[in-house]
Amino acid sequence: MKTFKLISLQLVKKNEWLDIPLVDGLIINKEDDHSTWLIEGYIDKSFYDVFREAGAEEKELLVQVVITKKENEPAPFKVKVRSLQSFENHISVLLEGTLKKSTNRYAEILLDSLIQRGLSGDELMTEFKSGMVSKPKFNHSK
Repeated sequence: MKTFKLISLQLVKKNEWLDIPLVDGLIINKEDDHSTWLIEGYIDKSFYDVFREAGAEEKELLVQVVITKKENEPAPFKVKVRSLQSFENHISVLLEGTLKKSTNRYAEILLDSLIQRGLSGDELMTEFKSGMVSKPKFNHSK
């Protein structure tokens, strides 16, 4: 198994990416025959119902995470809620699933978005470099 720091977590809700601000988190590649990953997020209690409902329904969720460094490309996963623990002001949610092969690469999506906004030349390059660091959110499931 390999463990990595979880930098960011997003969840698809009503066909939009919902940012789930992390207090802390980790992701584990179990390196098993099923290519299973475990994602644990320690987050604000306001997200309890979102994960409780998904867990009760055994619903598969689409999430994307950034691992280790903020500059890394988001990785999409199909997951199910395996555990949900409530604390005073936070919850711990354990997700289990597999890495989803992304048909679009993040840089291509970002570049297309900037071109659609009419950017070109130096302005395009500046915004592209900035976007590769700040990682604005895009729907990768198009």
